Amino acid sequence: MTEATSLKCPLTHDVPAYDKKDFESDQTIRWCPGCGDYSILAQLQRVLPTVCRELSLPRENIVFVSGIGCSSRFPYYMNTYGFHGVHGRAPTIASGLKLMRPELQVWVVTGDGDGLSIGGNHLLHCLRRNMDLKIMLFNNRIYGLTKGQYSPTSELGKKTKSSPMGTVESPLAPLSLALEAGATFVARAVDTDAKNLQDVLLRAARHRGTAFIEILQNCNVFNDGAFDAFTDRAVRDERTVVLEHGKPLVFGRAREHALALGIGADGIALSTVDAQAADTNTLPVHDETRESDQLARLLARLDGTNGPLPLGVFRAVNRPTYGERLEEQVSEAIAERGRGDLIDYLHAGDTWQVA
Repeated sequence: MTEATSLKCPLTHDVPAYDKKDFESDQTIRWCPGCGDYSILAQLQRVLPTVCRELSLPRENIVFVSGIGCSSRFPYYMNTYGFHGVHGRAPTIASGLKLMRPELQVWVVTGDGDGLSIGGNHLLHCLRRNMDLKIMLFNNRIYGLTKGQYSPTSELGKKTKSSPMGTVESPLAPLSLALEAGATFVARAVDTDAKNLQDVLLRAARHRGTAFIEILQNCNVFNDGAFDAFTDRAVRDERTVVLEHGKPLVFGRAREHALALGIGADGIALSTVDAQAADTNTLPVHDETRESDQLARLLARLDGTNGPLPLGVFRAVNRPTYGERLEEQVSEAIAERGRGDLIDYLHAGDTWQVA
């Protein structure tokens, strides 16, 4: 492995003071008016100047990789480098790029259809390997670009163009998948909550390893209001709980509710209790730094109908990345066997000459 492709290649650029406009491309944004993707794009463009300043990261060292779907137009609208890949394969392209150019910060942009159906296998192995990637999964519970078919996250019984009598499939839970696969950073945000979304994106950008963010995003054409029952301003204080590290799970307009652990019909479960009447010493405390945390798994199962919908960071742990382990292995091999020569290797052993 040469110095140019070393997994420890240092940054050598002077970083100017960027602002949001520096990350806005000259391309016409072609999403439906009112689409939640506009908000996600704007919040990330607001966050990246801070990321570049904190990490001494020049804009030309940021890359966005996408697959197929409405969300996958994202690279065109960022004034950075980018790849518009093929259906479901964005994690694969991004992984190869990150390993060969480790100085780059690589973002993957995917959707619930692109990332969890045809791309599910690629996403799963990216998560378990702890690739140093930032993965944004836009979840609108529908196929938007192909005009309104049900997706892997659509609710059971959802009536769509491809399920006129209602789906007969249980929805896939993206956060549960990420936690069980071993992703080192797992979070959820909502397109309309600018502050929480910016906070999550900034933390993901700072994280070393696989950062997986599920972003609940409204498709106002084919699945309008899919998350209104718990994200609308009128109800979100009562129907969502923002996770805070080291603190009990308290929510409500007056913070009058709390989540408590108890035994239900299916074993240990979370239930809502009166925060004022509860013994604060017995309330579970959120700890995002636990590698294997049953509480995080229970929180990921709350979907807004069986309790408040959790938002924020579920897990943030440190573990060697795939690239770091690979670099260590390559260094050991070179120390033991020498750098080697490709031509000598190709001519080693038995060879044949074909006339």
